[in-house]
Amino acid sequence: MTHLKSRDIDNMSDEAKDKRLIELREELLQLRAQQALGGSASNLGAYKATRRSISRLLTKMNEKKE
Repeated sequence: MTHLKSRDIDNMSDEAKDKRLIELREELLQLRAQQALGGSASNLGAYKATRRSISRLLTKMNEKKE
């Protein structure tokens, strides 16, 4: 799954942002499970990128509310 950039988020609708947030949280859950079971080092980069994508998305969503 590709990770989000700020300009990608700006072009998304509110429904698409909500849907993408759910997908990213599910992906993070899977990565955590793999890491707990002794996952490989390549998963560390995906874990970090997924966390950052979630943060970026939540930040952009909260900016719109203000």
